[in-house]
Amino acid sequence: MALLLIRRLTGLVLTLLGVSLLIFAVMNLLPGDPAAIMLGTSASPDTLAALHEVLGLNRSLPLRFMQWLTAALTGNFGQSYTYGVPVSTLIAERLAVTVPLALMAIGLSLALALPLGVLGAARCNGFIDHLSGFVSRLFIAIPGFWTGLLLILFLAASHPIFPAGGFPGWQAGVWPAIKALVLPALALGLPQAGILIRVTRAAVLEVLNEDFVRTARAKGLPKHVALWRHAVPNALVPVVTMLGLQFTFLIAGAVLVENVFNLSGLGRLAYQALSQRDIITMQAVVLLFAWLTLLVNFLVDLMHLRLDPRLKTSMGLTQ
Repeated sequence: MALLLIRRLTGLVLTLLGVSLLIFAVMNLLPGDPAAIMLGTSASPDTLAALHEVLGLNRSLPLRFMQWLTAALTGNFGQSYTYGVPVSTLIAERLAVTVPLALMAIGLSLALALPLGVLGAARCNGFIDHLSGFVSRLFIAIPGFWTGLLLILFLAASHPIFPAGGFPGWQAGVWPAIKALVLPALALGLPQAGILIRVTRAAVLEVLNEDFVRTARAKGLPKHVALWRHAVPNALVPVVTMLGLQFTFLIAGAVLVENVFNLSGLGRLAYQALSQRDIITMQAVVLLFAWLTLLVNFLVDLMHLRLDPRLKTSMGLTQ
């Protein structure tokens, strides 16, 4: 097990290094001069040269990459060209919105998908199965931003139960902050729940057809006990994999919903940095997305070993 962990950690570090190099190269090959964008088209060549010196844009790309990566490993992502503040400060402020929003959306997705998927598989071709299939297709078909607009119309404008947008900050209190995230979490979580319902149903249905489940039933084990004690735990590997993919998507791909609800999250920060040619901020945000994706995948791999001990045997980790 320790050897596997070392191999996975080594692969993670090398992948992070390769991704960091790719992100830096792509960001610095984008057309346009950040200094010219900051100073405007009327800036003199001497002023541009001076700003290039201040920003370090006159150094070689390998040197700039090493300096940037070394500083990033310590949490120093540089100074934002547009906002004039440390990029780490911007990211910390946006993470306080994006991470709770993603966790709430994942929690909602799991709370809906697990019972509907499991019961749909247990009663295959029955009423609940058809109902879960209909709900799944409905959630997948409706885009998140459109769901958000409908939620604002019915639960904020017509019936002011939740705020229509904005985020008061955690300093305003836990309940006001959570209340502001409920509608965007619904808009983000419902499409993901539709996908997860289908994955859960397929996984549980496959396990229910395994010999060990049929043997347990033949020995007199009640159907619900065989389902929840034997079938569901053995069907969690694809469900956990999908949850990992959904979490990284919700962290990086929530820009449309964040714009609908006027939330200052990481997705919106990335969009603003790209439109304003703020390379330093864009590099840091994309790098954070990549690091989070790789870290979540690494944790999912470890959870696979925990959920399915047969994987240890197949990898030669047991005697």
